[in-house]
Amino acid sequence: MISSTLITRQSRKEKQNELNSDMKIQSYFSEAYTELVHKVTWPTWKELQNSAVVVMVASLIIALFIFLIDLVFENAMKFIYSLFY
Repeated sequence: MISSTLITRQSRKEKQNELNSDMKIQSYFSEAYTELVHKVTWPTWKELQNSAVVVMVASLIIALFIFLIDLVFENAMKFIYSLFY
């Protein structure tokens, strides 16, 4: 009798914990949706285009810089190897 009562209490606690976690998950997604729809300030199309251009230009500059460094190191290594062979 005691063990069945204990199991029943544990089952109730587990079910309650399960319901609480489900409610927490539901609450999280509800709050996330509300924040994304009502509180976030999304950029305008023009701002988005300007940001995209800035990112592309910065990427090209960094790629060019890395290319130049690679070219310098390649020539330096060729020069160093030519001294030994």
